Amino acid sequence: MGVRGIRGAITVEKDTREEVVSATKQMLEEIISRNGLVAEDIASMLFTTTEDVSSVFPAQAARLLDGEDWAYVPLMCMREIPVPGSLPMCVRVIMHVNTDKTPKEIQHVFLRDAIKLRPDLAKRS
Repeated sequence: MGVRGIRGAITVEKDTREEVVSATKQMLEEIISRNGLVAEDIASMLFTTTEDVSSVFPAQAARLLDGEDWAYVPLMCMREIPVPGSLPMCVRVIMHVNTDKTPKEIQHVFLRDAIKLRPDLAKRS
């Protein structure tokens, strides 16, 4: 079994705790569903937000997922590099998972305006 990275991204309309947590939870649940994951499969998750998203740590959404095992998944939040012209109001995650899946079998998840980040991967999903 190897470790693979699964990417995800979603945009929010407003920087409020409720919206950021809700959107992040939606993105995580979609990644989990599409890839058939459980908490024990997850080695770690790294979240980033654009500068305009600062109301809450998006990792808090992972603590709201069903099952007590999510409390043991290492999580970290960081700021995305503020490149001029980049997609605003965006939460991203890279989920490191223990899996036997090949890179082509991994389902990355890009929701809402975040589809613009990787339309090639979003089409496969």
